[in-house]
Amino acid sequence: MRQTDIKTRNVIAIDGLSIGFRSRSGAMVPVLRNISLSVREGESIGLVGESGSGKSTLALAMMGYLKTGLMVMEGSASFDDIEMFTQTRGSLETIRGGRLALIPQNSGQSLTPTLRIGAQIAEALRLHSSLPKEAHDARVTELLSQVRLPDPVSISRRYPHELSGGQQQRVAIAMALAGEPEALLLDEPTTGLDVTTQAHILELLRDLARDTGMAMVYVSHDLGAIARVCDRVIVMYAGEVVLEGSAHKVLREPGHPYARGLLASIPKLKDTHLPRALDGRPPAPGYAGTGCSFVDRCTIASDQCRDVHPDLIQGTDPGSAKSRCHHVNQVDRIPLVGQRAVRQRDLPAATSLELDDLAISYARVTFLEKLARRESQATATVDGITITLRKGETLGLVGESGSGKSTILKSVAGLLPPVRGTVGAADESALPPRVEDRNASQLRQIQMIFQNPDESLNPRQTVAQILAQPLKLYFGLSGQELNARSTQLLEQVRLGGHYLDRLPSQLSGGEKQRVAVARAFAAQPDLVLCDEITSALDVSVQAAVLELLDDLRRENNTSYVFVSHDLAVVRVLSDRVAVLYQGRLCEIGRTKDVYGDPSHPYTKVLLGAVLEPDPDFAPTLVTNDAVELSPPRTGCPFQRRCPKRTGDICDSVAPPRRDFADGHTIWCHLENL
Repeated sequence: MRQTDIKTRNVIAIDGLSIGFRSRSGAMVPVLRNISLSVREGESIGLVGESGSGKSTLALAMMGYLKTGLMVMEGSASFDDIEMFTQTRGSLETIRGGRLALIPQNSGQSLTPTLRIGAQIAEALRLHSSLPKEAHDARVTELLSQVRLPDPVSISRRYPHELSGGQQQRVAIAMALAGEPEALLLDEPTTGLDVTTQAHILELLRDLARDTGMAMVYVSHDLGAIARVCDRVIVMYAGEVVLEGSAHKVLREPGHPYARGLLASIPKLKDTHLPRALDGRPPAPGYAGTGCSFVDRCTIASDQCRDVHPDLIQGTDPGSAKSRCHHVNQVDRIPLVGQRAVRQRDLPAATSLELDDLAISYARVTFLEKLARRESQATATVDGITITLRKGETLGLVGESGSGKSTILKSVAGLLPPVRGTVGAADESALPPRVEDRNASQLRQIQMIFQNPDESLNPRQTVAQILAQPLKLYFGLSGQELNARSTQLLEQVRLGGHYLDRLPSQLSGGEKQRVAVARAFAAQPDLVLCDEITSALDVSVQAAVLELLDDLRRENNTSYVFVSHDLAVVRVLSDRVAVLYQGRLCEIGRTKDVYGDPSHPYTKVLLGAVLEPDPDFAPTLVTNDAVELSPPRTGCPFQRRCPKRTGDICDSVAPPRRDFADGHTIWCHLENL
């Protein structure tokens, strides 16, 4: 937990704020209900809760911004004693972006696609800082270095589409910091970041708050990040505050059933149990009832909870949290750990996927290379990947951004042909490298679920039309048979047939991802490629999706290749783990071996950076750890960052493959690991 010298001045103050929209009948429907809080100079508060709880709406209200259709019902929002909702547009522009900055969740939508990165940050400096123009280039480079972007001069010359999602997110953070704000609002700022980058970014934010007195409001599903940077935590449910207190009290001794349910939904790095998903779902705006809004999902609810709305009351012990619960003294009866163990299975010998010396490159062959009929001389993005996946097995691919995880998935799916090596699946010794050259049977065998369902589901098609495509293509279903199978698929992903007529815009984020899972399983695939499919989900929905994936694997004996930055999620779902750095394998083995006794120095760096939802926990970070844009041409790919680098052999000789018991393999020069 962050230790700061918190001043007494309130930078942000919310007083009795209610925000809502007008229904078709003309009634006001509340989205936020009677919120009061303050953020002092140098203080960091965390806003947590499921999607739809009102976190982002509250954070945007602190800037005097309301989404279309919303309006203030009562109360106020102030920044430095300035009432934000009474200011003119011009007055707000002098505050926003400079004194009060926002880091949005979707960085791709906040960057201008036609402007280079350096020009966009320089524009922020011009508008919100007093630096002379001749100093802008040096400050741009400094900001990009602060957010751990490799080769900042090169990055500044690129356009947003030339960066990964995680790199775009770091650019957004750099732009927000350009104006040296008095208060920083962060809306899921580390969602797309790998564990080491996230840990270093959080250290940067903590240091800035301590050194400058900057206040922070941190909106996140990631309770590990909240624990690391926040002094105080506010838990929101159905548009109101249900628990508020110090980070230590809220995360170590959660005094509300909902907060305990959230913590139980989080996979733990040292736990082999699947997390326990919260039953039910939050009430729709305006349907919270007269009593406690959490009553229908609470395991200790009584008649009083259904009839009487609880007040937010502070406990009698010194430093205790404020809780909106009638039975706060019984809350500790609710377990904080998952309840379903991942069972060990005897896997068949049949192969589901075979990668043989796979090399993939984004580099284009130059004109001279074409004339000489030579391959590109650029260093391959991914190289030397040899992996065998058995039927029914889940393989986790882990590594920092740029390690080649998603690139490998694209090549397996036929979306990015390799420059060398082969991809084999099931009975196919080698699949055609391009998806357009694969026949219907080969296409059916391998399905992919993408990170963002908004980009993979056609917004103009109903759920029925989305599911009908694979069912018609691969099985020729139609009529009642098609409708029955679609309904069955939706029931498998715990949605039901009444969702068939809905459009993606009528679904929550978790529901969209379940439809994407249903579409993948409609093809009855042998192998499903999962690319960061839980990163945008809140912890309770994530737990439900993990349970769903585990159930479907057992029912269908399906194999998964599971890519994620969340190493705890990989731990509970995967049989084996492959660790990648700069597109090269560092270590591969059974999950319990790699996590329990990591052998490669890079694996230890990754696991040491994982955050826990515990304010007393501190990650183990490598000091002066600089990220890289591409691997070195010779030697070990991790040589420049390795804390155990041994000298010239690491620089000049590729690390040997070393095989141990139970299929555990590492690539490293060190003899004693």
